[in-house]
Amino acid sequence: MTELNTAELLVRCLENEGVEYIFGLPGEENLHVLQAIKESSIKFITTRHEQGAAFMADVYGRLTGKAGVCLSTLGPGATNLMTGVADANLDRAPLVAITGQVGTDRMHIESHQYLDLVAMFAPVTKWNAQIVRPSNTAEIVRKAFKLAQTEKPGAVHIDLPENIAAMTVEGKPLKPNEREKIFASFQSIGQAAQAISKAVNPIILVGNGAIRDHASEALTEFATRLNIPVANTFMGKGVIPYTHPLALWSVGLQQRDHISCGFDHADLVIAVGYDLIEYSPKRWNPDGSTPIVHIGQTPAEVDSSYIPVAEVVGDISDSLREILKCADRTRKPIPHAVQLRADMVEDYEEHAYDESFPIKPQKLIYDLRQIMGPEDIVISDVGAHKMWMARHYHCDCPNTCIISNGFAAMGIAIPGAIAAKLVAPDRKIVAVTGDGGFMMNSQELETALRVKTPFVTIIFNDGGYGLIEWKQMNHFGESAFVRFGNPDFVKLAESMGVKGYRIESSLDFIPTLKDALAQDVPAIIDCPVDYRENLRFSRKAGDLSCEI
Repeated sequence: MTELNTAELLVRCLENEGVEYIFGLPGEENLHVLQAIKESSIKFITTRHEQGAAFMADVYGRLTGKAGVCLSTLGPGATNLMTGVADANLDRAPLVAITGQVGTDRMHIESHQYLDLVAMFAPVTKWNAQIVRPSNTAEIVRKAFKLAQTEKPGAVHIDLPENIAAMTVEGKPLKPNEREKIFASFQSIGQAAQAISKAVNPIILVGNGAIRDHASEALTEFATRLNIPVANTFMGKGVIPYTHPLALWSVGLQQRDHISCGFDHADLVIAVGYDLIEYSPKRWNPDGSTPIVHIGQTPAEVDSSYIPVAEVVGDISDSLREILKCADRTRKPIPHAVQLRADMVEDYEEHAYDESFPIKPQKLIYDLRQIMGPEDIVISDVGAHKMWMARHYHCDCPNTCIISNGFAAMGIAIPGAIAAKLVAPDRKIVAVTGDGGFMMNSQELETALRVKTPFVTIIFNDGGYGLIEWKQMNHFGESAFVRFGNPDFVKLAESMGVKGYRIESSLDFIPTLKDALAQDVPAIIDCPVDYRENLRFSRKAGDLSCEI
């Protein structure tokens, strides 16, 4: 046992958990923690806003499976942190948030910047606690990481009052224990295999849980051998390579699309690692009549549109392989949904040679896909461009297109790209954002420059909140309160010491992107985008027939 202060013991516990980075801002109430980090092996990334710090920890957790850590002071620092913490919690990304706090001797009276942070963070975390006894520090940290990283992963919060941080304590970190795999029962395997064997037009719906459980290989083998088409949620991209003949790409747009026909005709939906928060079952099974097989690490959530006929709970790869041993589809016809792929590919390639300007979002994303390698990473912000990224940016590998679709918070792309570059320094990293989302956390480009994480930010520039305008036009035929002005993004970039480009022709984009990716500093590309395509797509979707 070594005598330390509580902050020093906290940081030693973080080292013991394998923490590489802490993202955050300094403050008066976390001075002892900052001093302890300074003497540790952990690298502290000073951000320009606490929200950016939380988003960095969020994406770090999603890419690595290890809890990302963010730090703020009390009061306004903690409230700034909350959006990113909530995003991680609903996107099932492991995250540990640490906040400074006033001393316990000031909590019973009105006190400068004091808020009950344990109460405040409770609705947006899996668990949280305040350290009130220094001797409990190691237990609290171990529990925080265990809960953050256990299915379904999410955010936890530790609050450390400044007087407790300074107190001496004898203690040492607790050893993390390896989580044993849980395997599904033979009975549930048999029930699932029987349902799959009977189905004529099954379809697989795969979500982010399959990525978290590293089930890509098993899922691809399962679908291939049973000849069942696969649709992924926005957060399930890359589980099966997009070039696979059974891959039906992404589902989850809030209007009909080709893949909607596949669910209309399905007589069984096999949900693998699917989380209801990613895409409500009421959209693809509104009356609850379609049978469902649930395969995941955790039991199915209760929903009137999601009542499984078989619930297979355990390691996903093992479950798929065991079902594969029992299921028999040798005499079954090819499911109707497979026929949808030809129309989807034709739709995807429709604008491959379009030279109109401003650039159509489909063309912009098509060209981006041509430049990015199979393992390069794109981080999508939230807005109209997210819908197009979900529909048109297809993946070979898991975790190569990061989309927030649980909490879906704007402003995640640039901070997320910093985290992605720290995790994967040898890969090309691109942040895709609208002009609205860009201005929410553009200040973190300075952080990116300072910590030497070069990546490219592509701004879909339409001078407004495009997704809301799209919805307004669909509902009311007119828009309101969504237009705004923008700074000169090239000059803004240059003033921050990063590289700025502006696209003047659709033919400029690919050479500009190549040049931007070759820079050793962050770069932004201002791309005027033709969002008239939004309503064109809505009209096309409204006329969609399901002749399969």
